[in-house]
Amino acid sequence: MESKTLIHARLTAPRSGIAPDLAIQPSPEGWSCSWAGGRMNVSKPATLAERNGILCVSRGAPRFAEAGNNAAELWLTRFEQRGAKAVDGVKGRYAVAFIDTRSNTVTLFNDKFDTEPWCYGVENGELGLADRADGVPLEKRTISAQTIFDYLYFHVIPSPLTIFNEVHRLPPASQLQWSGGKAKISKHWLPEFGETPGISLAEAKGRFLDIVRESVRNEYAGPDTGSFLSGGTDSSTVSGMLCQVGGAPARTYSMGFNATGYDEMEYARIAAKHFKTDHHEYYVTPEDLLEGIPLVARSYDQPFGNSSAVPAWICASRARADGITKLLAGDGGDELFGGNSRYAKQKVFGWYDTIPSLLRSTLVEPLSGLPGLGSIPLVKKGVSYVEQARVPMPDRMEMYNLLHRLGIDTVFEPGFCRRVDLDSPGKLQRATWGEVKNASLVNRMLAFDWKYTLADNDLPKVIGTTRLAGVDVGFPFLSDELLDFSLTLPTEWKLKGLKLRWLFKEALRGFLPDEIITKKKHGFGLPFGIWAVKHPGLSKLATENLEAFAARGVIRPGFIRELHEKWLPESPGYYGEMVWIIMMLEQWLQAYAPDWKMDK
Repeated sequence: MESKTLIHARLTAPRSGIAPDLAIQPSPEGWSCSWAGGRMNVSKPATLAERNGILCVSRGAPRFAEAGNNAAELWLTRFEQRGAKAVDGVKGRYAVAFIDTRSNTVTLFNDKFDTEPWCYGVENGELGLADRADGVPLEKRTISAQTIFDYLYFHVIPSPLTIFNEVHRLPPASQLQWSGGKAKISKHWLPEFGETPGISLAEAKGRFLDIVRESVRNEYAGPDTGSFLSGGTDSSTVSGMLCQVGGAPARTYSMGFNATGYDEMEYARIAAKHFKTDHHEYYVTPEDLLEGIPLVARSYDQPFGNSSAVPAWICASRARADGITKLLAGDGGDELFGGNSRYAKQKVFGWYDTIPSLLRSTLVEPLSGLPGLGSIPLVKKGVSYVEQARVPMPDRMEMYNLLHRLGIDTVFEPGFCRRVDLDSPGKLQRATWGEVKNASLVNRMLAFDWKYTLADNDLPKVIGTTRLAGVDVGFPFLSDELLDFSLTLPTEWKLKGLKLRWLFKEALRGFLPDEIITKKKHGFGLPFGIWAVKHPGLSKLATENLEAFAARGVIRPGFIRELHEKWLPESPGYYGEMVWIIMMLEQWLQAYAPDWKMDK
């Protein structure tokens, strides 16, 4: 399939001297640039500027302190004045490239959550770059067996990896400097957490509400702005603030499922009634999935397995049909203010570290390892606690990863396991964990999730599916102002004891209905496993994709058979996730690499 890339460039090795041969050919769709050392095509809505042989390409919606309408021109002025510090103080979503055609050097930046990606590869001393992994102009792009494993582990492909051996993705908040035929990657921003906000709790609550309201205002794009509404605290808050900012009932959109345990339309209705929104509901059907699965899977530049992606696309498509041009999403509230249950769980395990090390090593751990203790009901939990608490972070968070639970040897072909690094996911996560120091356990988990939950997973889900539907999207909870505010808050205001998002919820009392503040987190969860068992069309689609992938030499055919014929019918909610990620991987491979197989 043809790539949907907006920007692709190819540069030869560095050169010296002035480049009078730079030619820029504008067109209604964008620009075509060429010079002795390279070429580049840029499609709108990206913007382009040039000055003294330096090309600047800007994507996204950066916010500058300086006045001006052309983002690329503003970036170029900053780069001329500040060099690598050009990014300092710039807010919003952005990706920017500076290409000096005189020396053929390149500088790339992306934002703190990588909402506008850069992908790149170096081949024979030449640099190729694009906004999509499948658009990087290289002569050779081959499927990475290692990344196939990492995808099945994470259900997505985390940066700096891509599905291609030869292509990498710039991690969040990073700078790439290409010079001398080599690419150097560094961070232009790392979070610094504080524990002393300098204001009272009451002032912090008011400040929080003010920033959220202003963040919604910054994302508001006129009366054709709507919002996702799942019925959770985040989307309900955004929807309520949108009513205030727009001065009219916000148009809100909710997805429901006729499956027990998956539908929370009740809470979306409570929020819609409370804020008097112009509410739109739709119940997703198995037939919708049959249409959406191939479209969504093949729209991404690499395999993407978040099972909420298809419902998000359906929701955005229905909003677009109503004339909505931009949707606001609630992503980020959990990860900035401590709303995921694993934060409380890991805090409990963290208490183990407060036991003196001598006592742990000479008494607690030897006792927990005595034979037979794990079979005594009351003692079993204590033994399990010690076993988990002894595992260092961030590995401890992955002890219940689906592949670990199923068993690596049970799932994969022996030959495949010998060809890949089974600890690659752990190495990636440990590197990210080690970037943030001098912070509490909870804050380190938040920063960790800014990459693995937001940048690698949830944000590509929302951005990719809204783009496929033809709708822009905004994330008020990820504004720089709210992020900076969250960094100043004491850990105890985020997770008070074991109460998740304590300040967040306290600040919203009186604004949100009590039922929403006290409800459990859900979101647009998908009952795929249940439907794959009961619906003939989905069952057929799942079967065909599982069988096709079984022939690629990655997963044992026996495992595929048991997964589909035995385990899925017995526990569709649990094993449906494994079926989904394999199916989405196979859908993508059929479109982009139909002949790929593991070498014998």
